[in-house]
This record gives sequence, structure tokens and C-alpha cells, in this order.
Amino acid sequence: MNRLTHSYAVARIGRHLADGLDVDIDLVETAGLAHDIGHPPFGHNGERALDELAQPCGGFEANAQTLRILTRLETDTVDVDGVSYGLNLTRATLDATCKYPWTATAGQRKYGAYAEDATTLRWIRAHHPDRQVCIEAQIMDWADDIANAVHDLADGIRAGSIPTAALADPTDHTMLAVEHFTTAPLPTAEDAAHDLAAIPQIRALAARPYDGTPQARATLAQYTQAMTTRMITAAVAATREHHPQHALTRYAADLVVPQATRAEAAILKALHLSHVLRDPARRARRQRQRELLAGLFTCLHHHAPDTLEPSARHSWHAAPDDRGRLRVVVDQVAALTDHQAVALYGRTLRTATRSTTTAATSGTPPAG
Repeated sequence: MNRLTHSYAVARIGRHLADGLDVDIDLVETAGLAHDIGHPPFGHNGERALDELAQPCGGFEANAQTLRILTRLETDTVDVDGVSYGLNLTRATLDATCKYPWTATAGQRKYGAYAEDATTLRWIRAHHPDRQVCIEAQIMDWADDIANAVHDLADGIRAGSIPTAALADPTDHTMLAVEHFTTAPLPTAEDAAHDLAAIPQIRALAARPYDGTPQARATLAQYTQAMTTRMITAAVAATREHHPQHALTRYAADLVVPQATRAEAAILKALHLSHVLRDPARRARRQRQRELLAGLFTCLHHHAPDTLEPSARHSWHAAPDDRGRLRVVVDQVAALTDHQAVALYGRTLRTATRSTTTAATSGTPPAG
């Protein structure tokens, strides 16, 4: 599953949750489709690399970048002075995409807006409780958790990275789940692991190695459907029970997800972490990805604005200072796909090498 198909899955799961709760389906679906567009090449690994590189202009955070794309970088509408309104989405739509509706603060890793986008965030959040997340964004966030837990595990099994036998006794991963993915106490996580092992679709999946045959694919699909439905149903039932008379909209209610259900999702994530994300070969690949992004970023910045796309060049010249110009480079790198980053790195490196070689032979200093 890539970022696009993951976003489709989040939107689809979000629709089912919203439908069960009689919440605005369009708002939740849009939030699901938009929630990851701020991710740079190489996902969370690229996010960490770009955050390091972007420290002089305030850092990088994918959720803040999503807001920036929706309200500034993807231009559908401009004001009388030619300033971008982004996609000109409604306040409610933008609010539904905000999992972390605050700007960067010391010691806080997650946030939803850069300092230069604080005015936009204040407009989105006007008259709303400080830091409270609207129910549509809470639904999108839980849909994201379900997709990460259920679908990522299925991808790992499909790729041969996660042995199906690991599902037969998921209690081995409860400590990892508690350390990284849930606030539930260890006994709750252990109970959740036992409950998972007893689910018929998980037992069927764990009973034989995945070999890619039609039967194996069907068994995996049945697991995915069963677990997705289980996590949707639990959240809908708990929320309905907690808010029996309330209209479930905006700030009038909160999504309620049982602790045991969150623990089940955490255990599935822990299985993926153990078998996929901590694989030594994957660690080496992540290091190469960070080095590539650092090289691309440095090259684009050093030779800017010539190395930037036309729209980015305009932003570069319009930027008030070095901090603003650095943010333009961050925006361009963050907008790339994995393949685009690799290809652009190769082209930019060759162009920079030719420029340096020409300057050396002609006695003219290279541009930059």
C-alpha cells in the first residue's frame, strides 16, 4: 500500500464510521483523502530527515505541511493582491483535517501549522475550544489508525515479511505495543492479544503460511474485512452509548474508542514494527533515503532559484528573507514522490556538476 491507496483506505473507513454515527460523510471522507498529502518522499523517514534540514526555518511536520498545501501551495483562488487562498476549502473541511490544531511548541513533536501559517489556523479555529479536535477529525484519525494497523499488517504478510504464524500468539508483542502504540496497561494489552488470537479470521490466517494462492489471498482479505469491521463497529457502539441524545457533529461530541479496541490495533502495529520496520535491510535503506534527501535539498538550495520549479521560483523571489527562501526549498522537496525525488536528485546532481566543471574551465564562478 502506498500513500495514495492508504488515503483511499482511510477515506473509505472514515465513510463507514461517519455513516454509522450520522456524522457528515463528505467532511470525513475529504479529511481522509487529504490527511497525508503533506508527507514528503519516503514517508515518516523523509519527514524526520526534512525536519532536520528545515530547522533554520522552523522545522518540518507532515501535518503542518498538509495545511500549508491546502491553504497556500495548491492555488485554486487568489485575493485581489494575488495572494493564494489555496484550494479555498471551507472552514469545517480544513478543521476536519487538523489532528493537531496548534502551532509548534517546545518539546512537542506533533503540530498542525508552522508559525507563518498561524493566522490561517486561527481563522480555521475561530470560536472553537483551544486544542479540542472536532469529531470529524477524530473519526479521520481513528480511520487512519485502523488502516495502519490492519492494512499494513496485511501488506507485510503479502510481501513475505510477516509470518502468518506470528498471529497465532500475538501476546509476544504486547510489551512492544504498550511501549510504542497504546496507553493501555499491560494486562489490558495481554487480554486484547488473547481476544485477537481467538478471532476466526485470524486463526484461519495463522493456520498456514501465506503463499499467494487464491485461497491464501481470500483468507487474507477476510482477515482485513473482519478486523476493519470489528474496529469500526466497536467505535460506533461506544460513541453511541456515550452520546445517546447528542447530535454528533463538530464540537458537540467526541469519538469514543474502547481501550481494548485501541489495544488490539496497537498489537497489530507492534507486529508490523517488529517484523517490517525493524528489519536490518530496511534500516540500511532508510539511511540511504535520508542521505539522498539531504543531498537533493542541499543541491536545490545551493543553486536556487535556477534549480526550482517555476512556481517555486516565484515564491523564492517573493520571500522576505533567507528563512522564507529556505521554506520554499522545503516545499518543493516535500511535494515530490519517492521516484521523483530519486530522479530529480540524479538530474540536479548532473546539472550542478556540469555547472561547476564549466565554471572551473572558463574561470567564471558557478551560480548560487
